[in-house]
Amino acid sequence: MLLHIPNVLDTETVQHCRARLASGCWQDGRITAGSQSAQVKRNLQLPDQDPIAREVGDLILTALKHNGLFFSAALPKRIFPPLFNRYEGGMDFGNHVDNAIRTINSTGELVRTDLSCTLFLADPDEYEGGELVIEDTYGLHSVKLPAGDMILYPSTSLHRVEPVTQGARLASFFWLQSMVRSDQHRSMLFDLDMAIVSLRNRLGDAEELISLTSHYHNLLRLWAEI
Repeated sequence: MLLHIPNVLDTETVQHCRARLASGCWQDGRITAGSQSAQVKRNLQLPDQDPIAREVGDLILTALKHNGLFFSAALPKRIFPPLFNRYEGGMDFGNHVDNAIRTINSTGELVRTDLSCTLFLADPDEYEGGELVIEDTYGLHSVKLPAGDMILYPSTSLHRVEPVTQGARLASFFWLQSMVRSDQHRSMLFDLDMAIVSLRNRLGDAEELISLTSHYHNLLRLWAEI
């Protein structure tokens, strides 16, 4: 499932994040790349131990806690602390697949990467190129979202960032381990949850909706790993 989540951060918060990130100590993005990714990765990145990265990352995580669409789609169990990258002057990131397991350096905790997240912090008209291109069974999807919006997609997907030929592309990226490992099961639960919400808004708590809600929770109980 590939999902656009709008307005994770509002305009004021995006501007605050950008102002804080501007004073960070940006380094070669290959510091966090695996051996294969390092061969195709050309960007700048804030080290995860940078205090500014932690500060802005915590702000993003707080926003996600209050985002019902994100929770319904991701069913998060563990979230890797958000990282930040910048592309400019022709920088790009060639085709790659994210590592299956990531280690949170501050705690040593392991995170299985079920879902990948990119939260855009620059608007599309601020840079040329820089599309996130995601490949799945339905073909190629080119993603370039407004600042504050996020794309959520399976970490098993082959993906790349096209060269930024003008301006600068600024984003946060991170991964999460879901309570439901299977992308197919998560998609089914998300569709059912969205249908329940839509019907409840139109019909109230009808008896049939109580039955559907029961099925949702029983499926979640069957598939969840906690």
